[in-house]
Amino acid sequence: MNSKYLTTIGLEVHVQLNSKTKIFCGCEIRFGAPPNSQVCPVCLGLPGVLPVLNHQAFRLGLRAVLALRGTPSKRIKFDRKNYYYPDLPKGYQISQYDCPLGQGGALEIETEGRLKKIRLTRAHLEEDAGKLMHDISAAASHVDLNRAGTPLLEIVSEPELETPEEAYQYLTHLKAIIKSIGVSECNMEKGHLRCDANVSVRKNASDLLGKKVEIKNLNSFKAVKAALQYEIKRQTEALEKGEAIPQETRLWDDLKQKTLSMRSKEEAHDYRYFPEPDLVPFFVTQEEIDRELASLPELPKEKAERFARDYGLTTYDAGLLTQSSGIADFFEDCASGFPGHKTIVNWVIGPISAYLNEASLEFEALKLAPETLIRLIKLVESGQLSFQTAKEKVFPEVLKTHRDPEEVMKEKGLAQVSDEGALDAWIAEAIQAHPKVVSDFKSGKETAAMFLVGQVMKKSRGTANPGKVQELMKKKLKELV
Repeated sequence: MNSKYLTTIGLEVHVQLNSKTKIFCGCEIRFGAPPNSQVCPVCLGLPGVLPVLNHQAFRLGLRAVLALRGTPSKRIKFDRKNYYYPDLPKGYQISQYDCPLGQGGALEIETEGRLKKIRLTRAHLEEDAGKLMHDISAAASHVDLNRAGTPLLEIVSEPELETPEEAYQYLTHLKAIIKSIGVSECNMEKGHLRCDANVSVRKNASDLLGKKVEIKNLNSFKAVKAALQYEIKRQTEALEKGEAIPQETRLWDDLKQKTLSMRSKEEAHDYRYFPEPDLVPFFVTQEEIDRELASLPELPKEKAERFARDYGLTTYDAGLLTQSSGIADFFEDCASGFPGHKTIVNWVIGPISAYLNEASLEFEALKLAPETLIRLIKLVESGQLSFQTAKEKVFPEVLKTHRDPEEVMKEKGLAQVSDEGALDAWIAEAIQAHPKVVSDFKSGKETAAMFLVGQVMKKSRGTANPGKVQELMKKKLKELV
């Protein structure tokens, strides 16, 4: 990043609410259903139909506002946001304009070793549009309206983020909160969480904010980070050349790793907002707000503080564990029956997280029982199994078959060998096969011993006790000097 320029970033996050049916009709929300099979006259916008608000969607939205420390509106009103696009069957979207579900609130992130509060502007309910598919035939685009009417909560931040890394952190913390309170599954692959980013660049803090460029088509947190990095660089280079930055909407091309111009950026008046005449405004009682507030579970930040205090974890480890309520609950279940809290943490943020990332899975998909992990840890701690073998050979098989770790270890012949007779035989073979390395050790290169240790581990297929091998190898080599 060019230190001569300041970056201002605001994020608009669309969260699909965890409702079984759409926001204004009774159509089921089912990911992957055949195109246009989950539709009715209401979500198709046919003449003469009337929308009815889904109370579950409203309640989930209210829950999110309260969890984010926002102020719920007592008066709820819906508006029509008018624009034409082929996947918008009514020619308008039912949303909220001047009377959102909630206003204010904040979310804390850590930047450069300090906490930074990112204020929230608003959160409002709206219906989703359908989906255009361009890859079915070259001659036409096809429209699937299954998503039309899906309940969304749009959460808008103040333009207080300054780097792509801060934006990434903000999204990570927001997702953790939303998932922990049961408002959404936040599965980005299924479109449960989508993000648009607004970014502008200026020379110094006293300047007016630069022209706002909105970036769409951001389908992962990684894409948000990469798109912001590209766009900041693009705008900075344009300003360096004396070029003007037009206010526009740009699309992120993940294959080309660049943003592409889409259209000039709309303002609110371009949508000709007006009150939705088919939905009567209504009032929310304080009792309903208090009831929802009282039902909120422990939030990730509070949970992280408790984990650090009660389990003796570092702030960093506690923060990682509590980004997912599933992982946090799993850790607590493990910790309730095993005192080695740090060992559990190392497995969760090490092998387990690596497996999830590689397989692109959520933790819940593993179906890993706490007692299974504890049995695996005990095999390692008792010396029956090396950590490397446990991580690379036993653990993946346990996840795939849900079998007992000890059963897998015995069946595959992976039990750790600590018997000195067997280890001495492998050590002798390694020394005999690598006389040059032995010579290097004799001349004072003690690190040469580790190469020979590696050869023993290879001969034993990882089953030799590495600590015992190192001890015996150094002893044997010193006898040769």
